[in-house]
Parts: sequence; structure tokens; C-alpha cells
Amino acid sequence: MLSFPRLYRAPILLPLVLGLAIPASGQMATPQATSTPATEGGKEAPTLPELTGIDTTAWLYKGSDLTRDPEWKFGTLPNGMRFAVRKNGVPPGQVSVRVRIDAGSLNETDSERGFAHFIEHLTFRGSEYVPDGEAKRVWQRFGATFGSDTNAQTTPTSTTFKLDLPSATETGLDESLKIMSGMMEKPTITDASVTAERPVVLAEQREQPGPQVRFGDAIRATFFAGQPLADRSPIGNIKTLEAATGATVKAFHDRWYRPENTVVIISGDMDPALFGRLIVKNFADWKRTDPFTPAPSFGKPDPKAPAAASIAEPAIPAVVTLGVVRPWEYKDDTAIMNQKRLVDVLATRLISRRLETRARAGGSFLQAGVSIDDVSRSANLTSVNIVPIGTDWEAALKDVRAVIADAQTNAPSQAEVDREYADFDTIMRTSVETAKVEAGSKQADDMASALDIRETVAGPETSYKILQDAKAKGMFTPATLLASSKAIFEGITRALVNTQTPDAGAATKLATALKADVSGLAGKRRAQAAVDFSKLPSLGRPGVVASREKIAAFDMEQVNFANGTRVLLFPNSGETGRVYVRVRFGGGYTAIPSNRPTPAWAGDLALVAGGIGKLDQGDLDQLTAGRRIGLDFGIDDDAFTLNAITSPADYADQLRLMAAKLTFPAWDPAPVARARVAALAGFAGYDSSPDGVLSRDLEALLRAGDPRWGTPSKATVEALNAKDFRAFWEPILKTGPIEVSIFGDVKTEDAIAAVAKSFGAMTPRTAVSTVGAPVSFPAHNTTPVMRAHTGPENQAAAVIAWPTGGGIDNIVEARRLDVLAQVFSDRLFERLRQAAGASYSPNVSSQWPVGMTTGGRMVAIGQVAPDKVSFFFQIARQIAAELVSTPIAADELDRIKKPMGQYILRASTGNQFWLQQLGGATFDPRRIAATQRIASDLVATTPVELQATAAKYLRPEKDWTMAVVPAATPAKK
Repeated sequence: MLSFPRLYRAPILLPLVLGLAIPASGQMATPQATSTPATEGGKEAPTLPELTGIDTTAWLYKGSDLTRDPEWKFGTLPNGMRFAVRKNGVPPGQVSVRVRIDAGSLNETDSERGFAHFIEHLTFRGSEYVPDGEAKRVWQRFGATFGSDTNAQTTPTSTTFKLDLPSATETGLDESLKIMSGMMEKPTITDASVTAERPVVLAEQREQPGPQVRFGDAIRATFFAGQPLADRSPIGNIKTLEAATGATVKAFHDRWYRPENTVVIISGDMDPALFGRLIVKNFADWKRTDPFTPAPSFGKPDPKAPAAASIAEPAIPAVVTLGVVRPWEYKDDTAIMNQKRLVDVLATRLISRRLETRARAGGSFLQAGVSIDDVSRSANLTSVNIVPIGTDWEAALKDVRAVIADAQTNAPSQAEVDREYADFDTIMRTSVETAKVEAGSKQADDMASALDIRETVAGPETSYKILQDAKAKGMFTPATLLASSKAIFEGITRALVNTQTPDAGAATKLATALKADVSGLAGKRRAQAAVDFSKLPSLGRPGVVASREKIAAFDMEQVNFANGTRVLLFPNSGETGRVYVRVRFGGGYTAIPSNRPTPAWAGDLALVAGGIGKLDQGDLDQLTAGRRIGLDFGIDDDAFTLNAITSPADYADQLRLMAAKLTFPAWDPAPVARARVAALAGFAGYDSSPDGVLSRDLEALLRAGDPRWGTPSKATVEALNAKDFRAFWEPILKTGPIEVSIFGDVKTEDAIAAVAKSFGAMTPRTAVSTVGAPVSFPAHNTTPVMRAHTGPENQAAAVIAWPTGGGIDNIVEARRLDVLAQVFSDRLFERLRQAAGASYSPNVSSQWPVGMTTGGRMVAIGQVAPDKVSFFFQIARQIAAELVSTPIAADELDRIKKPMGQYILRASTGNQFWLQQLGGATFDPRRIAATQRIASDLVATTPVELQATAAKYLRPEKDWTMAVVPAATPAKK
């Protein structure tokens, strides 16, 4: 399995509505050693010879001619269980364990719907070596965070249990593998445990977004008609879950949880030989003597099934999704197979780029894209996803099909092919350059994913060589991409349209539209002119350094330029081949008016796409083709930001691009119009679920209705125009101090010279006036603020919040609040989920804005059934009162502080952590001192201090509450 991107560009809206098509359920770095030269595929000396009686053949590479990754060591136990282990020091001290069971929802019978996922829950709940609920606490004491470091996922084809063990020791890993072996072989599956966990599983099902679930179900039913995948969502259905008993669930477990179906994967900062020994120690005694049950057939697409279907979901934008379905067939993972796949992927990227160009120019669709993938060992699928402008899906479908038909009729130019290849080459070359800092958790996940589709794993160098060899063999030509563009659309065509309002004839219209002749309707292709960095407007003479100052605590340096630009440099080799650039300017939210709506909401969608000088977005895409140069915009509390992850070879031009964006912004009206259409399309989803309502309303409500954080009204969005957009953003781009942070694989003097030629060359900027009022918290209420949603009648959400503070002066209090929030969250989880089954994922968080003196808050949120809203408030207030009245016990505090401390240790090995912590430090040195104290403040936090913090902030006369209930449900206090 090669690692490469499958889509040209992440779309604006499609992930919101299409992400459920293939379902799943479930709960920064220093370099590692350089890889040794690879050997022939599957041929090697035994990798772990000290493991007597263990077959150490590289079982993964059977039938493959790919050069195997020598870092992975393999083994097969006498009981049939396999393992794959390797050393990885990213992050230092961590060991990532994955235990994959080769059974998911496709292994269920009709009466077992949801059982694979149910067992995932029961397995974590209790097993042979840990009593009910104790595994979570054991791993917390080892420093693992529940939900991120300890988790699991059930898919149609597998169930994978995940553990990232920070600062792992041999003892801790041994104990963890012992627990996991018991989880696999002997989980506690009884009538009592099933009855106890059933409300939690039903809560998880209840909290899923109804419209998106129904849309995902409709896609699967349409695309995979005639196959089990058509109706095998891992979450199951209420009927079978309510009928589940200890005996029936255990029968599913015993059928599929066997050594032969199990693979243990470990990638971590220890000797692979130790991993192998501990796996043998803890899993070798797992034996089964009953007959092995082979996996069921996943079937083939039914060519007689209807080609078109429709659904009317008002909460989802009008969407058309096409699928060209072919039977999935096992193929040996060979070099030529991967090279042919690469040709197909480049063809999809080329078509997607043409569609994106059409969408940018305006027309019938907001966005469209093509992808190709193997789906759950059930089908090979080419998918086309289209979001029309407005509701005229027929026009959008016609125009998209015309572009595809043109790609199947007329070969692309060599320049187009080279353009796509250049980007692809850059991505894969980057993987080689940054291989030393690839996280062990990703390597373990990639191995599990490869097993899902019956493929191997290939190291970055091998993957890149396969790409280069394909290029050398002439596989990327106009003729080959033309042939691929035809081949990827051969198969059974299926399509689904969401019409928002019921249309009995929609499916018939769709079927007719799929057969309509669109040849010759694509129009003339736009030829992209050659563009290089000489086309960027000149920034002027290089700037002059005014002063330099070492920051000894972090081995950093601050450089001040004569024009007022300040630079924070952190040259380091922690992430080889990566350079992080962040530019902060202006005042962020503090510089946005608080007394009226503004076009601030559209900045992320349209500001970067507006262009630079005479170059539009298409020119900028061409300018950066084959290079690691990007441009992301954001708004912080006290600054606007431009961000990019680039490379040692490209960061100087990255800086030039950013400086040119601030100095010579272009104001193409097309991105503004597109932003307006995208925002209007998103309105449909806000009322459809409690989550949608909260995403629309909560942030503004928690700031007493401040429009800076509010979702703009539909009228405000409809009124957006290019003139007003420019009038708002142009002065912002021109004013306010600039801070440039460059962290990563750079040399100090080279970086200073690069800034001198970019931001240092800009004319001095005028100060920004702070126009926004201080942030306020809403007044205490005795009756919750009520909002209604139009989604499932069994869904509701409850929110309770308390005001805290902000600013840098009392940052130690913010850190105590972080600890307090984690204690609160853990207790809320235990009582609402584990004990009552009332909410699947309640959580508590603390936010303390460093860039503002006010605006902090602690917020508890839970999705519950409508009749449990009052219960949520009761439990939350009860926990808050306990935190005020009673000091936290030592063991409980230890189980909270250790995972938090481990998170800091791991995150601080990467540059992004420091970028986040030190933003604004060149203008406010207090942030440097505060960052130095992060770990010590956490360690020093005591139960007495936390009790005092709770007493100060968790005051019942200050809390504010909100509830989101179904539209037909009476308000609950």
C-alpha cells in the first residue's frame, strides 16, 4: 500500500454530508534512527531469531514484489496469531499498540446488527484481568488519555483496539498487553454487562446526526445494492441492540475473536525484540480447538439494481453523488499494480482540478470532485460528488458530466499532466524527506489500514521510487491519462440526489440525466499560463536588522527589523525537512467591531483566494506547483494569522508570497460570490440537530451575543458583496504590527536574510485601533436559554457554563482551571455515560484567552435524550458543588495530571506546540516566561489549590445554561 493523496482538494461542504458513506464507529517530534537499506520483497533473514518456535517470515509481503520495509519485524505464533513490530521514537518514549480483529459489521448476521461494535464497548468495559471500568483508570495512571490514547474503532471489515502508551516502560507495556490479551480472549460478556452497556451504545447511536446518517445510508443502499455493505452500518439498529443478550453477543465474539483473526501491531520507542517477547508472553496461550469460521462473502454489485435514487433531506444541501462501481478483487500488492493505480489517481486529480477551475469561475456548481478507492473489500469505486449552486442539480450534473466526457474524449496537454505529476512528486518526496519524524501511531494505523484492504506497507523511499519508475517508463502521458479517464468510469453507474424538498420524480429525472448526451458541452479548456515568482509584485529593497536578542530558555532568537517587523526564530532539527511559518498581524478579534455584523466570517473562505497583484488563484496554484508552499488564514483573539508548513528549500519564497499577500492583495469578486453561496448552502444543516444549533449559536451566546463570534444571519450572508468585503478587509491587511515566527529545519542567518527580502522590505505599518469592546459573559439564568432543532425527536443537548478570566498575568490560574476541567469531565463521563448511559460523550473544557483580559469560561456539554436535560444539569451542578466542598483525592488527581503531563511532553517535541504557546511573544515577553512554567505549574497543582479555584469560579449564582430540544418538545428546566 503506497501512501498518496486521492483527492485534488478538500472541498468546502462535501465532508459534512458525504463522510458517512463508508461508516465507522468507535471511541510533534524528534527524529528516529535512519532506515537501513531495504531488501527484496518478502525475502529476509528471520527478524526476531531469539523467539524460539515463532515463524518470523514477513507474512505481510506474501505475493508482493515490493521492497519490504526492513524496519518492520514480523512473526506468527503457533496459535495462528500474527504480529508486526518496529522501533520508532516519534514522539520519544511512546509505544503505539493496535490489536486488529479481522471482523466488523460485514461479519454480522441480520440478527446481529451492531454486535461487532457492541463487543468493542464491552471489551473496554471489563475483561479477564480488569474489573468493570478499571482499564481506563489503569491506563490513566500510565499517562494515557481516554478517548485519544485509548480508543477503538469498528468498521465494516475490522475492529481495532488502540493504545498509545506515553513514556512507556517494559512493566507498563507488559501490563497493557496482558490487559489487551484478556480483552480479546475473555471480555466480560454477560447479561448483566450487556444490560449495563446497552444504554451507552444506544446513546452513541442516538447522538449521531440524523440527516447525515440517513444520507449515508441512502448512498450505501444505492451504490452497493445487492451487497451486505448496503445495509451494514457498524452502529447497528435499535431492534437488534435491544434484543442482544449475553449469550448472543458472546456467540459473535467466540466466532470471530480468534488468534487466526488477530494481528498485534506495535510501533514505539523500544527494542522490537522486546515487543515480540511480550506479545508471545501475553498472547501465546490463547488457544482455540473448535473449527475456524471463514469470513462471509461480501458479494458483488448487482447490475440489475436501480441506477438512480433520491432522498429529500432539507438539512443537507442539494447534492448529487455518482458512483461507478466495480467488484472488488484481491490483487497481489505489486509495483506494477501500484503504478497503474497512480495513473488512475492522477487522472482523477486532473479532472478534479478542471472542475475546481469551473467552480471558481462561477456557474452551475459550487464544487465537484472525483476520487477512486477500494471500499471495504466490497467494491472498487469511482465517485463524483457535486454541490450545485442553489437547487438546480440537473444543470450542475450536466456541466460536471460534460467535463468528465471531455476528459474521456480529448487527451490532456502534456503541461496538464506535468502539473499534476509535479504536485504528486512533491507530496511523495516530502514523505521521504520527513520520514524520520513520522509518528509511530501513524505507522501502526497505516499497518492496520493495509490489512483492511489486503495490501502491504511500503516505506516512503519505496513509494517514491515506484512513482519515479512509472515516470521513467512513460506511464504519465496524455495518452495514458486519456485511457485511464475512460477506464475509471467503466462499471455499474449509480447515483443519488438530495432534493431537500420531496420530489417524487427526482429518481426518474436523475436516471434520465445520467443517459443524456453531454459530448461537446464542456467548452474550451482554459490554458494556464506559465507563472513563476518573478511575476509577484516587488516588495522593495531588503530590510535592515535593528536588533537581535537570544532567548536562552528556548534556544531561540528574536530579530527586530527597522520597519517594525519582529521575528522569532527557532532553528532546530526536531522535524527534519519541515519549516513552520506563522505570521501574526493586526488585532484579531479585538480589532473587529462588536456592535454590528461584519464580513469577518468570509475571510477564511475568500481572502486568500482573492489573489495577489495581477495573479488570481489559478495563477498562484501554478506558481506553487511542485513546491511545498501554501497559505492559510485565521483569526486569533489578538491577531490575524497567515500560516504554512513548508520546506527548507521553499520557505524563502513562502515568506515572499505571504508578504506580497499583505502588501498587494487582489480582490477577485469570484471567491466572495462563492463564499456567499457556500455559506447559504450551510444554513440548511444548522437546525437539523443539537450539534448544528450549538455550532451556530453557542459561541456568540457565551459572549453575551457578541457578533464577532456569531454565525451571520442569512440576510447578512445574502447581502455580502465584493465591495463591502474589500472595504472591511483592505485596511486590516495594511495595518498593525507584524510578527513572523519561523520554526524548524532552517539556518539562522539564511532565515534572517529571507525575512529581510520579504517582510523586512515592507514599508512601516500604522498601528491598529482596537475597536471591539471587551468580551462579556452572559448573565446568570435560572431558566435555560432554549433553542429548538428539527432533527430526531430523541436528541437534545444541554450546556452549563461559568465565567472565568483571561490574559497573561494570571496564567497559572488558567492552568489550574485546565486541570479542574479534566477532573470535572472525567466525573461527568463516569456518571452520565458509564453509570447512567444518559450521554455517550459528555465533556468539560476550559478556555482562557491569553490575548484578552476577559472572555474565559468553563463549559460542560452533553448530548442527552430530551427527558434527561434536567438530569444533566443536576449531575453537572452536583459535581461542581463537590469540587468546591471536597478536595480531590490523590489517586484521582494523579489519573488526571499524568495524562496532561504526558500530553505536554509529547507535544513539546514538535514545533507546532511552541508556535502556539509563543504567539505574540516578541511584543509581550511575559508569554515566554509563562511558557517556561507550563510543566512546573501542572506538577505544582494541589488538591487545595484546585478546591480554591473551584470555589472562586464554579459559583452557582454565576452559571449560565442552555438546552437544545426537538421542536415539538416542551422546554425543560
